[in-house]
Amino acid sequence: MPGMDGLAALREITADPTLAGTRVVIVTTFEIDQYVFEALQAGASGFILKDAEPAELLRAVRVVAAGESLLSPSVTRRVVSLFGRHLAGGTPPAPGLDALTDREREMLAWVATGRSNQEIAKELFLSPATVRTHISRAMGKLGARDRAQLVVFAVRAGLVLPEE
Repeated sequence: MPGMDGLAALREITADPTLAGTRVVIVTTFEIDQYVFEALQAGASGFILKDAEPAELLRAVRVVAAGESLLSPSVTRRVVSLFGRHLAGGTPPAPGLDALTDREREMLAWVATGRSNQEIAKELFLSPATVRTHISRAMGKLGARDRAQLVVFAVRAGLVLPEE
């Protein structure tokens, strides 16, 4: 991008109070850990690679426009892996974890897998509305803006499901 890179543009968008409702999907060729984490910290609601199928890109835009977050599966795996290595070094308990119900903790672990509400509901034999309610309550209790922040919290808190 001429003039500034995507992260700088993202930071300007999220810093502007008149754009507070704007949600950003990062579409990039860079799957570099530092870039992913900087984008999430700067307020990206989605992160998808340019080599994604057109249907996947469209889904990402729709998911983020609906108020949720989406990370491409490979990015989710990288986030979980990196934070998992970080946790192995001994991290204090995540603040706010004790405010969550057992079901809300379980939902965070499922969110960290990168699955949608519909996919989680199918796996747990729940309605998508029930899953959405638990995730929304967890977001409120943790002060999380979106699912991307929930993924980071879940991994930091050690709420990661074992590999299938």
